[in-house]
Amino acid sequence: MPIDGRALAKKIIERLKAEPAPKKIFAAVLVGNDPASLNFLRQKEKTAKELGVDYRLYNFQADLKNDELRRRVGELALSKSVGGAIVQLPLPEHINKHYILNIIPKEKDVDVLGERALGAFYTDRNPVLPPAAGTVEEILRTHDFKLNEKTVAVVGLGLLVGKPIANWLSRKARTLYLLRQGSNFGVLREADLVISGTGSPGLIKPSELKPGAGVIDFGYFWGGEGKISGDLDMSDQALDKLGFYTPTPGGTGPVLVAKLFENFYELNSE
Repeated sequence: MPIDGRALAKKIIERLKAEPAPKKIFAAVLVGNDPASLNFLRQKEKTAKELGVDYRLYNFQADLKNDELRRRVGELALSKSVGGAIVQLPLPEHINKHYILNIIPKEKDVDVLGERALGAFYTDRNPVLPPAAGTVEEILRTHDFKLNEKTVAVVGLGLLVGKPIANWLSRKARTLYLLRQGSNFGVLREADLVISGTGSPGLIKPSELKPGAGVIDFGYFWGGEGKISGDLDMSDQALDKLGFYTPTPGGTGPVLVAKLFENFYELNSE
């Protein structure tokens, strides 16, 4: 059964509409003009307009040096008028992403990517979850999926998806497998839930999974000309044997954006 991420995101946005919109600015930083990043930012802008949030995009040149970019991001993030700040990833190869992300104060880090916010999250002290972990929580809540009785596999351990989700699950799942590309994927047959975020089209084959398993796919591959695909092989004939899965596009993406704004509201609540 495919999960309608747009419908789930709409429910989150409707919940937020019942609350007063934060009066402060939601600042987004884009370095360069990566097409996938621009697509993500358009989704965020659309959601901000729907909520009446003062969302502002700051586009910097791709050839900025580390120190100059950190200075500019710091000016934005530390401004009293800004209530939340994000730096759209990926950054150009010459940029040290941690050096840039760490300038965002914990209380404005809606993406939970800076070391202070991450450290608080890892010790259960951060007021908000990383959006990817929040997305998994939201999806599993709608399916009454009891993690303490389940075996879960996380494929891909990147900064945005795999690492925060794995950390969150480590305190909740009965059994947890952590896999990278090149790992032995045979253990996926034992998983009640597979969560993937590698950006490798068709990596996860439904025919190689346990019948009735769920798949939450964060993989995103921009093939050009508007062609977008995820890690889950949607052409596999065993797709219908899954208990549930998120399609790409229209699965985890809209929910991620909604959870990002939910974090913005929470960090700016009176």
